Amino acid sequence: QVQLVESGGGLVQPGGSLRLSCAASERIFSINVMGWYRQCPGKQRELVASISNGGNTNYADPVKGRFTISRDNAKNTVYLQMNSLKPEDTAVYYCNAYYYSDGVPLDSWGQGTQVTVSS
Repeated sequence: QVQLVESGGGLVQPGGSLRLSCAASERIFSINVMGWYRQCPGKQRELVASISNGGNTNYADPVKGRFTISRDNAKNTVYLQMNSLKPEDTAVYYCNAYYYSDGVPLDSWGQGTQVTVSS
């Protein structure tokens, strides 16, 4: 199973920027879709952004124009560049990989990284 490790979270002031990284244990070129999700206390986990192995991207409406997802296949790493951060972006951010193994669809999740936007 693909192992994912996130990094880059922290405390930032409103209007600031952070870049999250997600390092995968296997070649991400073989992973169909990689995505970033977030979860606030008492709320369901929600999709923030995703990127396919073909490079197609998808963003949740609240982050469009502020966040950018990208992938570096050589480093087996996916990034989430977050700009113009708002207090409502505060959440635990999780990396996800959706892929097939022997024809079976599988999901892998990272352990999560906390992002806090506060003055």
